[in-house]
Order: sequence, then C-alpha cells, then structure tokens
Amino acid sequence: MKIKICGMKYPDNITEVGALLPDYMGFIFWERSARFFDGVIPDLPKNIKKTGVFVNETIEGVLLKVSQHDLQAVQLHGKETVEFCTELQSKLKNRTEVIKVFSILDDFNFEVLTPYESVCDYFLFDTKGKLPGGNGATFDWKVLESYPSSKPFFLSGGIGLDELEAVNEIMKTNLPIYAIDVNSKFEIEPGLKNIQLCRDALQSLSTIK
Repeated sequence: MKIKICGMKYPDNITEVGALLPDYMGFIFWERSARFFDGVIPDLPKNIKKTGVFVNETIEGVLLKVSQHDLQAVQLHGKETVEFCTELQSKLKNRTEVIKVFSILDDFNFEVLTPYESVCDYFLFDTKGKLPGGNGATFDWKVLESYPSSKPFFLSGGIGLDELEAVNEIMKTNLPIYAIDVNSKFEIEPGLKNIQLCRDALQSLSTIK
C-alpha cells in the first residue's frame, strides 16, 4: 500500500517530510487554500512522486505546473469533466499520473465513475465538506462496500493516528485501495507537518498490507 502526505507548503518542512520517504507528496495549487503552494519544491528523493493538486484549473494551467515542478502526478479536486480528463491525459502522454477526486459523505452514486474509468489512473475518495479537501473529517467508509470497480483508489479524508486501526480493517477487504492520503491531522498549522506524527504514521501504515 502506498502513502501520500498532502498539503505541503514550507521548504524546510518539505525536505524533512521527504526524508521519511512517503510514496507521494502533495502540493496544492489552488490559491484559496490555506495550504496554497507558491514556491520552489526542494530536491526530493527520486522515488517520491510529486503531486500537484488542482481545483477547476485550466488544462494549460495544469500543464504549466507539471512542467515547472516536474510533477509525477496531478490530482483533480474540482468539477473536472470527462472531456477535460481526456484532453489532459492525452497531453500528458502517460508521463504523469492522473488522479480524479470524488467527495463522499453518507452516500454516493458510483455510476458517475464509469465514464472516468478510462481517463484517469486512480480515483481518490475524500470527505465532502465546505472546502474541496483538507476538512479534517472522515466519511462513512461503509459506503465503499458498494464500490463496483476494479480501478484502484486513494482513501482520504480526516485520517489520523486514531483512524489507523480502522484503516487496517478496511485494508482486509477486497477493495482495491492503492494508497492512504493524510494531511490535516498531521499538522502543526495548515501546510506545516508534525514530523514525529508523520514518522509514526508511516511506520504504522507500512505494516498494513
């Protein structure tokens, strides 16, 4: 199982988290976010996939950030259409992973996923809230029992150390969970990660198969 630490903002903190070797690190390029990243990403170990998080950005805007920061993945957290994802994927030429986000609370119509199956590499399920992400709350994971697809997905939304036992249980199911995405519950303040908490999480999650 892969691990993604999202919402990185401060260079020294980015370097410290990078030294822990998560599989993915997320940088939010949505200006209204408290975790908005507007700097230069420090050099990171090559096996970490730098992920740009976008909310209703233009194709050109996404491609610019991919080029500027040598991103290995893009996470689409807005109302991006199938047509948008199709065009983006074609222009990325399979050089960069495309992750499409869908927000869930108490229920979800999984039929909306079908047309996206062929135009993204992964889905990401997050908690529906006031903001596109980083709301610090979990959704009802029982909803995922009805997941009809074999498309692997990231599980996100309010996951902290207290949720790791529940993560362990859901990983025992046949759901194609590819990665766990953590953010707000490992912060000192928005964008500034607590290194010890991140280290503890990575150690705990690395034992979950």
